[in-house]
Amino acid sequence: MKSQTRREFAKLTLAALPAAGLLSVMNQLSAADAPAPVAATPKPPGVRIGLNVPYSFGNPLMSGDEILKNCAELGLTGVELRTQPVEAFLGAPAKADKLAEWRKSVSIDRVKDFRQKYEAAGVPIEIVKVDGLFKMTDEELDYVFALAKALGGRAISSEISLLDADLKRLGSFADKHQFMVAYHGHAATTPADWEKAFTFAKFHGANVDLGHFVAGNNISPVPFIKQYHERISHVHVKDRKLKNGPNTRFGEGDTPIVEVLRLIRDNQWNIQATLEFEYQVPAGSTRMAELARAVKFCRDALA
Repeated sequence: MKSQTRREFAKLTLAALPAAGLLSVMNQLSAADAPAPVAATPKPPGVRIGLNVPYSFGNPLMSGDEILKNCAELGLTGVELRTQPVEAFLGAPAKADKLAEWRKSVSIDRVKDFRQKYEAAGVPIEIVKVDGLFKMTDEELDYVFALAKALGGRAISSEISLLDADLKRLGSFADKHQFMVAYHGHAATTPADWEKAFTFAKFHGANVDLGHFVAGNNISPVPFIKQYHERISHVHVKDRKLKNGPNTRFGEGDTPIVEVLRLIRDNQWNIQATLEFEYQVPAGSTRMAELARAVKFCRDALA
């Protein structure tokens, strides 16, 4: 079975929304200025090994409890969590077109119960992934920043936009809330795209996908990470081949995973190493077995 891509996952989530009451998935200071502070969560010893969830489990309908169970089983120490399971927990309406109105009045007081389960298990929600961020109303944007803070996050992650108007608008909210928006880049994203985003807001940041960076730019992401580490909330850890090559098992591609992990460790940067599962599950294996293999690869690199 072909491994599920981010776009396919988003489409599956959208198709499932009426039944699950989940969030609608929509189409997607200068570099010299002081970078935005990232710290909101106490800095952990070593490198947090996280996971993009529920995306990496291949099931957009997973509940918060199911996600946490799998994360604990894998021995993870942080997550990048999408808002859908949280909003389902809060009682989001079944119809996606009702969400904007619902968000105006929903109380996020119960979010502390959701958050406490994750923190008690040693899996803090550091990054909150928000789909459709650029399409949201001003009221919705204020809501998602409040939600991310209530979850204990230190950054919101979103796909990057190349439109100045989008970046200026989101930047005004990021700076108003003094809360980082970390933009995720695909293979077509270049360092210049992030550098442009940085010029629009102090609290604009980057979610550097190591595999996409290598496959699309055909260079190592290490110099970019060294230069902009204070603007990077997390890196997506996956392995890919150069020249838009395929995703591979960890250690079989051209991505300098070990070098990046050790760079984060040795410099004690507050950057979560967020695994993202995107290669095809080999015959005779399972997704959880492959995720456990990837976690072990990262831990061995840091041993």
